[in-house]
Amino acid sequence: MAQDVNAKAPILVTGGAGFIGSAFVRRLVAGKRAIAVLDALTYAGRMENLAPVAGADEFSFHRCDICDIQAVAAVMGAVQPSIIVHFAAESHVDRSIENPRQFLETNILGTQVMLDAALQAGIRFVHISTDEVFGSLGDEGAFSETTAYNPRSPYSASKAASDHLVRAWGKTYGLDAVIVTSTNNYGPYQFPEKLVPHMILSALSGRVLPVYGTGNNVRDWLYVEDHIEAIELVMDRGQSGQTYCIGGEAEHSNLDVVKKITKTLDKFAPREDGKAHESEIEYTVDRPGHDFRYAMDISHIRSELGWSPRHTFEQGITNTIRWYLENKPWWQEILDAGEGASRIGLMKKAGAK
Repeated sequence: MAQDVNAKAPILVTGGAGFIGSAFVRRLVAGKRAIAVLDALTYAGRMENLAPVAGADEFSFHRCDICDIQAVAAVMGAVQPSIIVHFAAESHVDRSIENPRQFLETNILGTQVMLDAALQAGIRFVHISTDEVFGSLGDEGAFSETTAYNPRSPYSASKAASDHLVRAWGKTYGLDAVIVTSTNNYGPYQFPEKLVPHMILSALSGRVLPVYGTGNNVRDWLYVEDHIEAIELVMDRGQSGQTYCIGGEAEHSNLDVVKKITKTLDKFAPREDGKAHESEIEYTVDRPGHDFRYAMDISHIRSELGWSPRHTFEQGITNTIRWYLENKPWWQEILDAGEGASRIGLMKKAGAK
């Protein structure tokens, strides 16, 4: 049965200084729900993401590595949360290709630490997963809650393992746990290594726009504000032991996404030389293990909880671009520090040896 979550009780959010986690925290604090953030503040976790809520009475922050059992226990003792929402993870496929061990430690062992903490406290555990655990689709079909797992990168393999741990803790120990599995997110505050912000900031900085392979790989794009609405619903009303697939119902190829970004930037931030931003697209050798297509069937959460995405891709991408245009200090600091300025993962020009 779904847990009746007391809106006044503290909710512990791991990875709450990251992109999706901070969006979730900002939403819940705005709704006057007490939130404690646990975050190690690695490269993509930034206190600036939490600046809008930092002074709120409902908010507290605890710097902590989820792999540190004693530190996690200390935070649990101090916060006494009623629920754990687990965002904390290494999440970039390209980085997992270069350093898989960090992904295994954080995403698998760290999740086990947090599962044990939830079990000891007797509270609900909401696990945030990814559609990449399912592998790749052909031209037709969509992932659902019953799709077999077929991870194809170190990142997706580590997330698949963490999903299995969550289900095992539910079946073996009776932990009240739910899993939220989403498609590709985009929106404000996303770290520049990901496709959408990387293309926006590369265009604004006058750099080339690198597209893997032919750019025909397809993703279902989910605006982050829609995603966090779904997570809150699942947290409050989701059935224990269930998985809920979340998608934006907005399938676009990577090349189509880049072209939509460049056309929008031509309108809001045209180049000084008069050229179209699209002229800077440069094709590169494809990423190893690059899944061809993701799509999500969201009929389960729609029928059970009444959720559907509220933003079209066009609305979401326009909102996102405007945010980056209006918040240059946020991203300029990252670029100045040498982070997010280039895509990694064995990238070369197409045809190069």
